[in-house]
Amino acid sequence: MSVRVAAIIPAFNEELTVGDVVSTLRASPDVREVIVVCDGSTDKTAEVARAAGATTYALPKNQGKGAAMLHGLAHTDASVIAFFDADLRGLTADHVARLVLPVVNGSRVMNVGIRDRGTLASKLASLLPLIGGERVMLRQVAEGVPPEYLQGFMAESALNYYCRSRDLPYGSVHLRGLSIRRKYEKVGWRLGVVQYAKMAGEIVGSMLAVRIGRILKRF
Repeated sequence: MSVRVAAIIPAFNEELTVGDVVSTLRASPDVREVIVVCDGSTDKTAEVARAAGATTYALPKNQGKGAAMLHGLAHTDASVIAFFDADLRGLTADHVARLVLPVVNGSRVMNVGIRDRGTLASKLASLLPLIGGERVMLRQVAEGVPPEYLQGFMAESALNYYCRSRDLPYGSVHLRGLSIRRKYEKVGWRLGVVQYAKMAGEIVGSMLAVRIGRILKRF
């Protein structure tokens, strides 16, 4: 493949899953480099990622997914950027190819993966705002969004809105068999419910924030 594709994985305490994600990406013929940015991790995320073949960078403290994404972007000059979450389960070379190829062949400027939630839920997800962490895009898309909008779930909303507001072709692909390590598995049910509620609020707030930013001509 002549187009250089860099995979960037923001990671915060994901030692249990990051190794498999890196290994799959390293084995993919569609990806040229794999970068893991440890966002203030206190476990063995960095060590596991390096052992699997990733180039790793570390933020001194937890700054959020957006900061880790930007840090990774600054450490590659690849023309196509592929972001992957570190807590994925079941990532395959076919998933990677289905995400990457529509961007490499020029049919889309951004392609977003929809994880497997069952047939009905996955179809519904394709009709809702695309908030998936598995997304491949031309570098200029990532660089076109002001850094202040690449924060939390605002990052996904801002990237979507950047493309939509400029009539740039983007879309999604269903990644059958792909899932993640759920919040309740990491922190327990009680705190997990709180975090899911917070996440839902952040998603709604982020969608509003990027539209206001567009009206104010901030991007």
